[in-house]
Amino acid sequence: MTGPIPWPTAPEEACPICRKPAKPEFRPFCSTRCADVDLGRWLTDRYAIPTAEDEDEDAAPQAGRDRSE
Repeated sequence: MTGPIPWPTAPEEACPICRKPAKPEFRPFCSTRCADVDLGRWLTDRYAIPTAEDEDEDAAPQAGRDRSE
């Protein structure tokens, strides 16, 4: 054997904001500026996580309420 086998390197990731190479200290971004731009987009609702809401959910009675005994 000639020595330890190096770990395979991952392909270089691009910053999701400006597409420049990401830097490890700001991962997945390239700078604090791009990280702040991303945060601003979340805080102003430009980004949102989709949810599957049941339309009849509001019409269904909640457990423990409106019981007639």
